[in-house]
Amino acid sequence: MHESVVNLHMHTRYSDGTGTHADIAAAALQAGVDVVIVTDHNVLVDGPEKIYKDGKKRLLLLVGEEIHDQARDPQKNHLLVFNARRELASFAPNPQNLIDNVRKSGGICFIAHPKDPVCKPIKEDDISWEAWDTQGYTGLELWNGLSEIKVDIKSYLHAIFYVFFPEFVNIRPIPETIKKWDELLSSGRKVVAIGGSDAHALKVSAGPLRRTVFPYAFHFRTINTHILTPAPLTGNLDSDRELVYSALAAGRCFVGLDLAGDTHGFRFSAQGKDKNATLGEEISAENGVTFQIRLPQRAECRLLKNGNVIKQWNDRDIITHITSEPGVYRVEAYKRYLGLHRGWIFSNPIYVR
Repeated sequence: MHESVVNLHMHTRYSDGTGTHADIAAAALQAGVDVVIVTDHNVLVDGPEKIYKDGKKRLLLLVGEEIHDQARDPQKNHLLVFNARRELASFAPNPQNLIDNVRKSGGICFIAHPKDPVCKPIKEDDISWEAWDTQGYTGLELWNGLSEIKVDIKSYLHAIFYVFFPEFVNIRPIPETIKKWDELLSSGRKVVAIGGSDAHALKVSAGPLRRTVFPYAFHFRTINTHILTPAPLTGNLDSDRELVYSALAAGRCFVGLDLAGDTHGFRFSAQGKDKNATLGEEISAENGVTFQIRLPQRAECRLLKNGNVIKQWNDRDIITHITSEPGVYRVEAYKRYLGLHRGWIFSNPIYVR
C-alpha cells in the first residue's frame, strides 16, 4: 500500500474563507501535503480542480462541497460531499434526501463536525449534526480542528490566547464524537472516520493588533487524513481522484495529528486463517486473528474493541495482539507535545466477523 497525506474541509473566498484556491495550493505545496479537498459552503466551484506543481513537489487539489440548510437557524446538519460532480445544495433542507442524491451521483459524504457546541465567548452557535436517523452516509468527521477550539474557549481571553498560540489547540477529538462513532460501529454499521481542518484563515483585529486566525499553512501540519492506496498517485487528475476517493470510501485511512509528530508509516493490519486485512476491511475470527500495529515513534497505544479499551501499551512502536473474538477493532495512539497529553493517531477499524 502507498500512503498519501490528505488535508480536507477547507474554505475559500467563495464562501467564508479569505484565501483563493491558488493560495491554498501554494501553502499545501510548501507543507508537503499530497492532496487537498476544498469544500466551500453550498457552492461547487468549477475550475480549480487540478494538479499544482512547484519544482519537484506536486499537489492534487480536489473540490467538494459542505452542504447545509442556509434557511435554518442555527444551521445544523452540515454534510461534506465529495466526488458528486454536480451541485446538490438544493437538497439541503432534507438530510436524507441529500444523502440519497449524493449516492445517486456516485459521490461519497461525511457528517461534518458531528458535535459542534455553542461557544458564547466568540458568539458561535451550536451547529452539531442532529439527523441521526439518516442512513447511507459514508462516515463522519471524527476530528474537526475548529469545533475542538469551541470546547476549549471558556472566556474571551482564552480566545485571544489561541489566536496567537494555535499549537495549544489540538488535544484530541471531542469525546462525544468518539462515543457516537463507536455506537454506530457497534450497531453493525461501517462508518469511516476522517479528520478535517475546517480552515478559513480568518482575519481578525483588536485595536492595533492584526492576525490571521489559523492560517492555511498551520492546518497543513496539524490534523491530516492519511490514505492507503494500492498504487501511488501519478499526477494524472482522473486516476488520482479515483484513488483518493476509493480509499476514503473504503476506510483505508487514519487520522493523524502531525503537529505532535509525523504520523507517516502507521499501520494496523490483521492476519487470519485464509486472508489478511487492513483498515476498513473484514476478516473472519475462525482459528484466531493476529493484529499487528506499527507506530512511527514509540508512544502510548490503545487497542479498542467495540469502543472499549482492551489493551494498552506504553512507550512501544511495534505491537502484536492475538484474538479469537469477533468485534470492531481500532487503534488510538497518544503522545505528549508542548506539555500536553494529546491524541496522535486514530485508525479506522478492522472488522472481525
